[in-house]
Amino acid sequence: MSSRLLGDTALLTGRSLRHISRSPDTIITTTVMPIAFLLMFVYVFGGAISAGSASYVNYLLPGILLITIASSIAYTAFRLFMDLKDGLFERFQSMPISRSSILWAHVLTSLVASLISVAVVVVAALLMGFRSGAGVGAWLAVAGILTLFTLALTWLAVIAGLSAKTVDGASAFSYPLIFLPFVSSAFVLTATMPGPVRAFAENQPVTPIVDAIRDLYSQRAVSSDIWIALAWCLGILAVAYAVAMLTYRRRFA
Repeated sequence: MSSRLLGDTALLTGRSLRHISRSPDTIITTTVMPIAFLLMFVYVFGGAISAGSASYVNYLLPGILLITIASSIAYTAFRLFMDLKDGLFERFQSMPISRSSILWAHVLTSLVASLISVAVVVVAALLMGFRSGAGVGAWLAVAGILTLFTLALTWLAVIAGLSAKTVDGASAFSYPLIFLPFVSSAFVLTATMPGPVRAFAENQPVTPIVDAIRDLYSQRAVSSDIWIALAWCLGILAVAYAVAMLTYRRRFA
């Protein structure tokens, strides 16, 4: 990033964060559903689900964190669409600022909001009995994976926000992303699934990400899942960023 882009992005990100601070219902809304899933699966279904030797809340948390992020980034597409509808992009483009800083501001705002939501869900899990003896390095690695995953999904949200024709269409794209952890190792062992479902679950991005995070905070030897997880996150991020920037340039050519 150039110094101008960095400065403009910082200024616009500050604007977006001030809007969120005045309307904390976004953070509240994106944490209610994941915490509800956490409560329901631990206290209602947990006794009937085998998760190996680990406590079910420990097994469940990585998938819930990904659902939290998928729920949060729906608001990115919504905010972007509303800015477009209100003509804010045209007003910004009439000013001497870097064009892509508008998108980066939305992305960084989404990243901050998502990580705050993730922190709230982790606190809820701790109150429900989640425990980990992982060291600082392992937790930093978990934070890095979650940050990459958030950035990847956020740039997908940017595509949806730029392309949507209605406000409902802007946020509806996140529904498949929220559903994806349910067909992965997030809630149950993939070995318990029937053949075709198991094949899909083991070869989609959520499973290696969940398994890598679970290994890190469980102090188990990290398997190749972490490299597969990073490859998925970086691959989605690269493609989504390229398509988002192309869509943006075509819309405002």
